[in-house]
Amino acid sequence: MLEVIALRKSYGGIVAVDGVSLEAGAGETIGLLGPNGAGKTTTVSIIAGLLRPDSGEVLIGGRPLRGDTDPLKRNIGLVPQDIGLYPEISARENLHLFGALYGMDFSERCRTIDAALDLVGLAERAKDRVKGFSGGMMRRLNLAAAMLHDPQLLLLDEPTVGVDPQSRNAIFDNLETLKKRGKTLLYTTHYMEEAERLCDRMVIVDHGKVIADDTMQGLHRRLPGANILTIEFEDSENGPRLEDLQALPGVQSVEASNGTLRVGIRDLAADTPGILQWLVEHGHPFEHLASQRASLETVFLKLTGRSLRD
Repeated sequence: MLEVIALRKSYGGIVAVDGVSLEAGAGETIGLLGPNGAGKTTTVSIIAGLLRPDSGEVLIGGRPLRGDTDPLKRNIGLVPQDIGLYPEISARENLHLFGALYGMDFSERCRTIDAALDLVGLAERAKDRVKGFSGGMMRRLNLAAAMLHDPQLLLLDEPTVGVDPQSRNAIFDNLETLKKRGKTLLYTTHYMEEAERLCDRMVIVDHGKVIADDTMQGLHRRLPGANILTIEFEDSENGPRLEDLQALPGVQSVEASNGTLRVGIRDLAADTPGILQWLVEHGHPFEHLASQRASLETVFLKLTGRSLRD
């Protein structure tokens, strides 16, 4: 549904996006992650047609996006980082305005507005002015406005910033419903747990470049020690030699401390059985075993570094 090819965008001497490429199929949710200033919002703005790249192109359904008036843009819905609503009018009036901008006639707007308000849980507040809404309610109405014209591609630029846990879960439920309907979602966030919950694949950008594009499982396989086996032995003084363990298939690192081994492995599911079988066969019975998979936050920090930058 979406193909982004070698996008580049600079502002004077600052390169904001430097050769970004990615793709997303129907019914797929892609997480676009990166530190502040990595180029995420610029990339989303180019995909939405709000910015023109210096080079590269965006394809929607296999067709290149050309200019502000390209009819292909009707396939795109954008949930911007900032609230894009008019506070002095009601929720329903806001959606009528956006529907009219999408070129929808009155009867079509009435039908889709009711469905959109129901989906985001705001049907009972349809006549209320937006200025009286909580931050979470505004975010949900922002989502309703973006999907009013039934786009196939939904771009979400940090859609849960500053909302309460209940509203965040409501937004998640809405997005999962849209995904089941076959919508393609591109989701940027600084909340790693959101990406882990929602996204089929993560595209991590830093300094305007894509540094990783993979599933969560694939990201773990890239990093030494991202998956850890902690093993405590019955005889703590006669454990296996570290160099012997290091030579086993799938083992990426080995540390020993006070009779406990921490073994970094490539793949928990695939490599653990062979390691445990080797320990038993070589006379190293263990009394306690625990496994730990690094969080997306840990993987993200290892790929991008821990230094703060804007």
